[in-house]
Amino acid sequence: MIEVAVAVLATLNSKKEEARFVCEVLSRAGVRPLLMDLSLRPHEVEGASVTGGELAGIAGYSWDDLADMDRVYSAEAMVEGGRRFLLDKYRAGDFMGAIGVGGANGSSMACALMRSLPLLFPKVMVSPVAATAAVQWFVAESDIVMFPSIGDLSINRITRAVMENAAYSVASMAKARAEKKDLNKEFPPLVGVSSFGGTAGCVDRVTDKLIARGYEVIHLHASGPGGRVLESLAGLGELAGVIDITTHELTDLIVGGVYSAGEGRLRAAGEAALPQVVVPGATDHSNFWVGDVPDCFREREFFRYNPENVLMRTNAEEFDALGRLVAERLNDAQGPFAVLIPVRGYSAHTKQKTCDFDGREMGSWNQPESDRVFTTTLQKHLIKGRIEEFDLHINDVEFADACVNAFLELMTYPG
Repeated sequence: MIEVAVAVLATLNSKKEEARFVCEVLSRAGVRPLLMDLSLRPHEVEGASVTGGELAGIAGYSWDDLADMDRVYSAEAMVEGGRRFLLDKYRAGDFMGAIGVGGANGSSMACALMRSLPLLFPKVMVSPVAATAAVQWFVAESDIVMFPSIGDLSINRITRAVMENAAYSVASMAKARAEKKDLNKEFPPLVGVSSFGGTAGCVDRVTDKLIARGYEVIHLHASGPGGRVLESLAGLGELAGVIDITTHELTDLIVGGVYSAGEGRLRAAGEAALPQVVVPGATDHSNFWVGDVPDCFREREFFRYNPENVLMRTNAEEFDALGRLVAERLNDAQGPFAVLIPVRGYSAHTKQKTCDFDGREMGSWNQPESDRVFTTTLQKHLIKGRIEEFDLHINDVEFADACVNAFLELMTYPG
């Protein structure tokens, strides 16, 4: 039988009982715990497979050095040492999963370590902050499974049951990974396609045609995490190319909307020299939570998408900023790309009416004169690649087919 190990990430100076309990459950589940102590200062608690002092040493410090540092900097040092240790062990095949147990600071460190591990590698975090908005930062572009601890971390019948479920979960995933025979199997080339409900017609048609041509497709929902995952997959070499139909997150980046994917959007595929088809899909709006629209936007045009989400119609000034931003990022691309623009509308919302913030009708969502500013600015600032306009709506079959044809053409470019 294959011996399977699971890394356990915890601060033993504050979570020793919880860490030991998780290790006991893992042993009962038939895997060997590899307990890594992430404590930021020396202590007398024993039982770690790898001590905090050893991890600090990997980062170039002593444990005493960390104790004298500001908490933020000592945590960064511990994460750096832990990351190096974990990646070395991962490359050697010495463990098949990881589980973290901690409060806010412990979760931050443990999740930072797990985010350094590849996608699809089993990762589990038990934390009281797992039910808060902080999850978007802890998980980010990774695939960490978060278990809310219900109560703050201490041993009682509620938290014990949560930690037991989490430990059995990661043990099962780790054993299944160890038994897999296809970890190095060759798969069809994978294409990243950014998606949204408002661009679904285009996304679905593109997907069907790519699959028919022998590609695999992964949809990345353009609500922030999806865009970060797209960039991460491109940077990790997991993608053969990108059809970026839904670049919506860039609009939220410009106006401070809730679906921004951050400054890294539309960068990694270019840096990796991947073929890219780029479309201004769903850039005709930004997203805000109802009740959290900044006062400076209260006089704008909106569409209430659902009970939680309100869309703000992009104006000419914002499209000008978008054109500059897209040009800047594509000018840095190392691979071939084409920008395809559907002049009859960037999303399904063109059929909607706009309203003021209180719900009174203002006009039409279809505003080609504003949309046109994006194209004009892009043409002015883009110094390479090609821009092609189509007298079509983004969800027209003919436009989706044009996206696929452009992508297949880019895939034939010499490297």
